[in-house]
Amino acid sequence: MPRLGHSQAVMLYLHGFRSSPRSQKARLLEERCQALGLSHAYRCPQLPASPREAAEELLELTHTLPPGNLTIVGSSLGGYYATWLAERIDSRVVLLNPAVRPQRDLVHHLGRQKLYYSDETVEIKREFLAELESLWVEAISRPERYFLIAAQGDELLDWREMVARYPRARQLILSGSDHGLSDFANYADLVLEFAGMTAPNELARPGGPTVPDGASPR
Repeated sequence: MPRLGHSQAVMLYLHGFRSSPRSQKARLLEERCQALGLSHAYRCPQLPASPREAAEELLELTHTLPPGNLTIVGSSLGGYYATWLAERIDSRVVLLNPAVRPQRDLVHHLGRQKLYYSDETVEIKREFLAELESLWVEAISRPERYFLIAAQGDELLDWREMVARYPRARQLILSGSDHGLSDFANYADLVLEFAGMTAPNELARPGGPTVPDGASPR
């Protein structure tokens, strides 16, 4: 993928199921963008519970953004949305423990659910499963656009399913960690580098992005 200038790059973060822009990963990326003078280039909407409504909102949000400047970062369910959106608009995408088949997995989470980082609740309706199915991408195209970070220690989703879902994409497989990537601070700079928000020579300088211990690049 061609590298972008700092002023061109835009990052769109899509949070996971029952999560929000207040999640640890979302806040960390926002802080890193602010430190780079790129706070204007970071977007993280609160997604509606309905996948159909979420998809409509994302198309509206991105229709004025040049796809070549955009990197979508999707966590868990947000990774499923990110895959669908990237294939629609041809942008880069970073996947953080992405949900591969949420239309299957969310069968066990129907009904009223409490949101993380809030006292509010949301109703997960059965029709949401069909809405998720309508967003299914049979196979990704242009795998060089994709960067997968998958944790073998994910307690909710199977990392092997993630690896199989994104063949020939750049992949970083973590030997431990967890579903929420509580150690995400170790990998945030790699995400920023992939998004074109850090210059190439920053990788060679002390403090530049490196592959942390316990991670296996593919």
